[in-house]
Amino acid sequence: MGFRKNLKNAKRIVVKVGTSTLIYENGNINLTRIEKLTRVLSDIMNSGKEVVLVSSGAIGVGISKLKLKKKPQSIRQKQAVAAVGQCELMHIYSKFFGEYSHIVGQVLLTRDVVEDEHIRENVCNTFETLLEHTIIPIVNENDTVAIDEIENIVNFGDNDKLSAIVAGLCNADLLIILSDIDGFYDCDPRNHEDAELLKVVDTVTEELEECAGGAGTNLGTGGMITKLEAAKIAAEFGIDMVLANGDEPSILLDIIDGKDIGTFFKGNE
Repeated sequence: MGFRKNLKNAKRIVVKVGTSTLIYENGNINLTRIEKLTRVLSDIMNSGKEVVLVSSGAIGVGISKLKLKKKPQSIRQKQAVAAVGQCELMHIYSKFFGEYSHIVGQVLLTRDVVEDEHIRENVCNTFETLLEHTIIPIVNENDTVAIDEIENIVNFGDNDKLSAIVAGLCNADLLIILSDIDGFYDCDPRNHEDAELLKVVDTVTEELEECAGGAGTNLGTGGMITKLEAAKIAAEFGIDMVLANGDEPSILLDIIDGKDIGTFFKGNE
């Protein structure tokens, strides 16, 4: 619990939501959860904190919008669906945040933001300017240009790693990853009834990485291993990370209040 006391003091918070949080298992958009998420994030901002939202779901929302029976297979089809889905996703966020008098700004990133110092500096300046004007940056990988996430090769892993990179770029105090699992377990809870939830992780070890399996859902591309990779990146920046279940977005308020929820990954000193 001692580590979590500092969470109350987190001023700038990056929240990452995955496809499984935004989309029902049948492929339709979960509007109730998105509405709750925007309400909670708006309230967090009203309390004087700064929020950056890293949101997956462009392809999932595109599939729903286009009423496709299944996820497209080819890269060109996925990118076309992502183009439609990203537009729809931002429309939904803009509408819901607007209900609570908050403005959003879209930030689409590719890998060169990490590798090119000049681009990285421009992106950092953009984040700072948006946050200065109390605008909520909504970040996703640019799926219509980048194929890393779509192909799941390099990858940002359903934006898990991207969210940690974004947290570093904007000097965040805290990264919260909302997933479809309660936290990090010592083994897969879907296959092992005796799986134990780890409350605190000081350091991501090779042993922990061996515990992490592959992707857990059909819609997303992120699994437990990408959550650990995100935690390692965040730790290098000295940023604490919490992994928790996003079924009920109000959990964010409890996390920020320092309550013993999910798995707390400690940032390096």
